[in-house]
Amino acid sequence: MVSPMSLPSELQWLDGVAVSVVACDTAGVCTYMNERACQLFAKDGGRALLGRSLVDCHPEPARSRLLDMLRTPHANSYTVEKAGKKLIHQAPFLRDGVFAGVVEIGIDLPDPLPHFVR
Repeated sequence: MVSPMSLPSELQWLDGVAVSVVACDTAGVCTYMNERACQLFAKDGGRALLGRSLVDCHPEPARSRLLDMLRTPHANSYTVEKAGKKLIHQAPFLRDGVFAGVVEIGIDLPDPLPHFVR
């Protein structure tokens, strides 16, 4: 497991992006939150979620989905309306070619959202 304090400094640029980024290790323990994610999840503890189980933070059926992604690494994407429309993309990430956890990226979507076929 990577300690939340030992993350590479090259990830600091993620604090300047208007998307939320949260990562957990293969046990579901939160190892990274960018500044936007800390703000978004402030009522749930914000930065205090680092080092805690994200499995415990999810109600059903999201809890079972996260556990499934940790058992059998795969991506999961959906949209949600919560203080505006958001795209949520959850995906496994690798470290040295080995499954290391799941990252969730949340993107605020404009309304209406343009769609192009190219």
